[in-house]
Amino acid sequence: MGNYIRFDWMIKRLLRNKSSYVVLEGFLSVLLNRQIKINQVLESESNQEEKEQKFNRVDLLVEDENKEKILIEVQNDHELDFFQRMAFGASKIITDYMKLGEAYKTIPKVFSINIVYFSLGQGKGYAYHGTTVFRNMFNADDELKLSPAQKTKFGVDEVAGIFPEYYILRVNKFDDEVTTPLKQWISFLKTGEIPDAFNAQGLEEARNILRVDSLSKEDRQVYKRYLEGLSLADGFGAGRAEGERQQAIAIARNLKAAGLDIDFIAQNTGLTKDEILKL
Repeated sequence: MGNYIRFDWMIKRLLRNKSSYVVLEGFLSVLLNRQIKINQVLESESNQEEKEQKFNRVDLLVEDENKEKILIEVQNDHELDFFQRMAFGASKIITDYMKLGEAYKTIPKVFSINIVYFSLGQGKGYAYHGTTVFRNMFNADDELKLSPAQKTKFGVDEVAGIFPEYYILRVNKFDDEVTTPLKQWISFLKTGEIPDAFNAQGLEEARNILRVDSLSKEDRQVYKRYLEGLSLADGFGAGRAEGERQQAIAIARNLKAAGLDIDFIAQNTGLTKDEILKL
């Protein structure tokens, strides 16, 4: 057990206490690159906890002072359809918080922040941001933008400001030198440690709020059981992930033997071209 409480357990247990908001506000402010003030914690799936999701997934839905909805999800276990889960989560928030008969301009802005501890998709990086952009199908340089009247009515400058935005932090991929506030936060998410040199917003408060020795005896026992359960879930998830990988390799080997294109095989199995060429 390290010196500091895991971030997922923090949002699962401690953020019911408003005194802990400052830690999450710091993280969100650094990630979104603007000051975030949490207005309230809203109902989310984690409040309807299912037994099989007790350790591998934690989510929290908050509303900021601008009434924007921010969904933070931490996924510990390998999940092949996690992208679909992201799309569903953001869509559900829109439908849940838009009343029947209301004008479409009242659709809430949604930020989907996903902290994953497994190899999600293919990519060289560890921090990704996705927005909605409409490009001319016959002229890639032409982007469909909002009119002046729409900007005034909706209070945003870009089309992306209306649609959900997605952030993905592939924590286990982080191995860079810590040179920015966001990298300090990602380093903490990966290692669970906050070196004295770290000064990103929210981390100074985290040094006090998230200390394991600051927990009550009862909470410390609950946290210990959580870590034990997480360890078991990680082992199960690793076994399942390896099984899925072996299945993908078998499919790729058959497709390659059938003479199909390497790009096609990569797109349909999730393996890299180099991995397929070595089969």
